[in-house]
Amino acid sequence: MEIEIVAEGLGFAEGPVAMPNGDIVTVDVRGGRLVRITPDGSTREIASPGGGPNGAAIGPDGALYVVNNGGFPWTERGGLFIPVDENGSTRPSGFDGGWVDRIDPETGEIDRLFDGLDGERFRGPNDIVFDRTGGFWFTDLGKSDARSVDRGSLFHARPDGTGLRRVAAGLLGPNGVGLSPDGGEVYVAETLTGRLLAWDVVGPGEVAGGPRILMATPDHFDSLAVEADGTVVVAAISHGLCVRRPDGEISHVEVPDFMTTNICFAGDDLRTAYITMSGSGRLGRVRWPRPGLRLAF
Repeated sequence: MEIEIVAEGLGFAEGPVAMPNGDIVTVDVRGGRLVRITPDGSTREIASPGGGPNGAAIGPDGALYVVNNGGFPWTERGGLFIPVDENGSTRPSGFDGGWVDRIDPETGEIDRLFDGLDGERFRGPNDIVFDRTGGFWFTDLGKSDARSVDRGSLFHARPDGTGLRRVAAGLLGPNGVGLSPDGGEVYVAETLTGRLLAWDVVGPGEVAGGPRILMATPDHFDSLAVEADGTVVVAAISHGLCVRRPDGEISHVEVPDFMTTNICFAGDDLRTAYITMSGSGRLGRVRWPRPGLRLAF
């Protein structure tokens, strides 16, 4: 696949969202901001929530819902900015937790929805997806240092600020989250294990049993997107994109960036894939071989 570079100078780009008018919104994790990109590549900042905005999705009201990891320390290595300090910690100085925002994509107005559950602050909210009931699933990856790693969680909540619940706990770096075409499965990609997990969804924010392992690879998984036929595409740091077909076949798509972090589908036929390349701060565009899944909103 030949990847066309749409925009540059996006910082540590993540969380691409296809807007109804054809624009793409990305978050800049390092810069603490959201950037709107037109099809011709022009860019403008639309909001600056600070911390580390990590994933975004359009809700039923047309607003952007953004999960924020609370920030990282950053180290430059070989021309790349890596979200870790020289001691191996991903906790920045003064860190007190992450949160979830509602952001108006036109005015940039920011309303905070949640910053924790039952008195416990979020450690690193990472990715988000809405279901057809109007609720959203999101992951909390957590933080780590040279001697310890947080166990992460999968949450579900409503965009009106109610219904927050922990769906699954004890996960090892839960990052990307997505839903099957029929909404009957929720997927989570674990960064630390390179595993793609799936739970059966039995109701809004409810799953049955423990997760199934759909694939396990040597990759460090980041965020993900789902195709219309149920194929799951996971950003696999150092190896571009990892593609898991419904029959279990696994393949890779090479991307010219060590820190490929996410993908979304756009266009009338949902076969235009936008890829965030965080190491170089770029957004790429490629014609995808199959249509992506049309999201709930």
